[in-house]
Parts: sequence; C-alpha cells; structure tokens
Amino acid sequence: MEPSKIFIVVPVFNEATVIEQTLLDLSTLPYNIIIVDDGSNDDIKKVVKNYPVLFISHAVNLGQGAALQTGMELAKKMDAEIVIHFDADGQHTATDINKLVEPIINNESDIVFGSRFLNNQSSQNIPFIKKIVLQIARYVNWFYTGILLSDAHNGLRALNKKAISTIVISENKMAHASEILYLTKKNNLRYKEVPVTISYTSYSKKKGQGILNSINILIHLIFKKIDS
Repeated sequence: MEPSKIFIVVPVFNEATVIEQTLLDLSTLPYNIIIVDDGSNDDIKKVVKNYPVLFISHAVNLGQGAALQTGMELAKKMDAEIVIHFDADGQHTATDINKLVEPIINNESDIVFGSRFLNNQSSQNIPFIKKIVLQIARYVNWFYTGILLSDAHNGLRALNKKAISTIVISENKMAHASEILYLTKKNNLRYKEVPVTISYTSYSKKKGQGILNSINILIHLIFKKIDS
C-alpha cells in the first residue's frame, strides 16, 4: 500500500508543550499526519507550523471524539485507505503504528486495537487503581458493545477504508472509545488486538483520563444501554 494513503489523526487540546516530541516521533514514518486542534488556547499552531502536517481546528473545544471524527472526515476526502488514531500526549510510540497497520494490509482485519495488556512491560507499569478501573471498563464495554477486548479506552487504533466509512463517532467526548467498539460489532467489522507500549509520563498521567472521569463514562454507558 502506498504510504500516501495512510493518515495518522492526532487530536490535540492545549498540547503545545509536548506535541513537538510527538511530531518528531511520527515524522520518522512515511505517512500523512493530520493534527486536529480541538479549540486550544495555547501556542499549538505556532509549534505545528514547523512540521509537514495537515492542520485543522475547531473554533471551540468539543472533545476528543469530535476531533477524531473531524480528522477522519478530512482523511476520507483525501481517499485514505488506512487511518490511525494517535494521542498527542506522548504516551504512544510511533514504532507501534506498523504493528497496527500490518493486519489491515494483509486483509486480516478491518480495525486493529492497541492493547497495553498484551505487552508485559506496559501492563506492569500501569498504576494499580487505573488497572482496576480498566478491567472493570472491559466488562462494561462488553455489556454495552458485545466485544470483550483485553484493554479498554486505548487511544491507539487503526481503521481500514470500510471501517472509516462505517464508524461515525457521535460521542464527542471520551465515551467515543466504547462507541467505536459498538459500531465495530454493529457493522460486523473484523477486529484484532496487537500489543503496544504505553508510556506513563507525569504529563500523560495529569493530562490523561482521570479515574473519576472513567467512572462517569462507565455510568453513562450503562444507562445508555438500559435506555436503548
């Protein structure tokens, strides 16, 4: 597959202090990079302009799910064959991207999910409370979506053209990760997990999804399932 048909979508919100290292890592790959600025009020645009990326922004902060959908819409217009979701906060590793892309290129999967629990080093480094919440979230996701993955709410994933066109994110905020699973099941998409590395820096811990927010998402999904 031509590298020009592969797009990495990176949602950002006030990430000016860390985005440069993320872009340096991603720039080692021959793929297109789409930065979606979700209403930041820092100097993100000034930093990003020094790199060969596609830059698009929301006038106001809508949430990570909305930013990912905006990036996928742009990738679709550019006839993308594969889209990768990649967080901006430094917790993901650019070298993992080819592991996600490979099952799609080999026509083994429509969507590939990264899993920190399939990587012994990453799973050992997970804070204890977060590990418990993530394990509970696995079963809430299964209750809501019918899919039981080894990891929950891992932001690193890859989608082929079929998945890009059938997965339309309407959950603007962090519940989009569970919605993607729901749409995967609903549209009978082939899926697979691959081991990836998650780096728990002081910044990513502070910026990432907090325990209380994770619990709020679980409650939201449970009530949404009951109401459906």
